[in-house]
Amino acid sequence: MKILMFGRGVIGTVYGWALERAGHEIEFYVRPGRAATYGDTVDLDLLDTRRRMRGERVVEQWPVRYREALEPDHDFDLIVLSVSHHRLAEAAAFLAPRVSGATVLVFGNIWAEPTAAIGALPLDRIAWGFPQAGGGFGADGVLRGVLLPSVVFGTLGRPPTDRERAVRRVFREAGLRLKERPDFRGWLRVHFVSDAGLHSQGLRRGSLSELAGSTGDLREALLAGRELLPLLEARGVDLRRHRGGVLLFRAPAWLTAPVFAWLTAHVALARMTLQAHSDPEAQEPREVCRDTLAEARRLGISVPRLEAAEPYFAREGKKS
Repeated sequence: MKILMFGRGVIGTVYGWALERAGHEIEFYVRPGRAATYGDTVDLDLLDTRRRMRGERVVEQWPVRYREALEPDHDFDLIVLSVSHHRLAEAAAFLAPRVSGATVLVFGNIWAEPTAAIGALPLDRIAWGFPQAGGGFGADGVLRGVLLPSVVFGTLGRPPTDRERAVRRVFREAGLRLKERPDFRGWLRVHFVSDAGLHSQGLRRGSLSELAGSTGDLREALLAGRELLPLLEARGVDLRRHRGGVLLFRAPAWLTAPVFAWLTAHVALARMTLQAHSDPEAQEPREVCRDTLAEARRLGISVPRLEAAEPYFAREGKKS
């Protein structure tokens, strides 16, 4: 399959690498002038956990191909659209007249109604998913990250179409296990407020990576997430359908926080899920917290811990 990764972000790069290893043809769409800046290779330092829980470390220079223009009559089969949620509308507006015959995998956080968030993108060409990977580019240009063994897919209340099944097959062939979420709209909202709870405390400390091993900070993050559960209900999420997703927030924090802290201090995979988010100037954590707080205020939901953290996400970050 011929696949276009929209942008050269962390998620697009990690999954582009995995999909190319599975035999697919991968290119990256980047803004004019970026290809020369990025260079012909990506330096990778990944923990790949697809085959074993402890993971396999991958350190390599991966040759990549870029394009700085996308014509409406291109021949890509799949476009993977994984951007920060606050940039989704802009990216969707750019892609809408350039979909051609491709399926577009919308692959990341969404807080708005999903069908509204993608603007004019044709719904019959959309597949919905969520990555299970993370990381960041260091000052040295190296992408340090982790690829978990599964990836999340879902639909908005109907069975998967032929296009969506084809996208699932691509990821399965890359050695990834598929997790289907029947209430994908609700699952996205649960994940979003979970991020808001964690990021509200991570921003207070500088970044999410600073929470690793800290019982007190993780306790506050879990309690911040708990305070956001009424917001989910106010937005129409049936929490009974997402018991696993909210269990960490509903369980006694005096019990879960020390366990969470121990795992992130002593288990490499758990630690990397936090340490991958080490950029103190990243914009997306701030946008997640801002949008969550704005919605809580609109609906009259009390979220004192998120409000207390507002000084740390009210300012603009320098980069995304």
